[in-house]
Amino acid sequence: MGKFVLIPRPTIERLPIYLRSLTQLDENGVEVISSEELGRILGITSVQIRKDLSYFGEFGRRGVGYDVSELIQQITEILGVDCPNKLAIVGAGNLGQALARYEGFQEYGFILAAIFDSDPAKIGTEVAGQQVLAAEYIPEVVRSLGVKIGVITVPAAAAQEVATQLVSAGVRAIWNFAPVRIEAPPEVEVRQENLSVGLLALSYYIAQSG
Repeated sequence: MGKFVLIPRPTIERLPIYLRSLTQLDENGVEVISSEELGRILGITSVQIRKDLSYFGEFGRRGVGYDVSELIQQITEILGVDCPNKLAIVGAGNLGQALARYEGFQEYGFILAAIFDSDPAKIGTEVAGQQVLAAEYIPEVVRSLGVKIGVITVPAAAAQEVATQLVSAGVRAIWNFAPVRIEAPPEVEVRQENLSVGLLALSYYIAQSG
């Protein structure tokens, strides 16, 4: 078995960008592309692209380039989207419902397995083909369905409790949209998405350019 290599986070986060661009190229009939051409499309240096891919093996042929469909398959396998991943959304408010209806989940092999809320007015309603379940059922439903990704869209005050429930039920990753940082064991990957920080950062750039 090969030596374990720690992959830099920026490299991991560029892989979906490569996959999206390569998929568009494939749909447009492009069969082969060089790292230089791909770099020009993405605004990334060819050196960076080759370095990113080198973490995962040998890709492409010198002087020829990358076989687009083959590279799509290889990156798909690296990202794990060739195997369906079940996710559950906790919080059936506006953001939770919008995420539930996001078509990209299905496009990349993610399956919305359940959606939860604690509001009696929302429990029992239907969102994206799923009946909203009471939050008290998170542990048993998540465990029984084999959900590996938890998406948190609840108010800040409830986020940590929800995260703890999801971890206890066996999720391997959490996508947190609540405006507060949550704590989880090291073996659980947590991605924090603070929408207000992003908006305020954009406001700053607009203010400075004005």
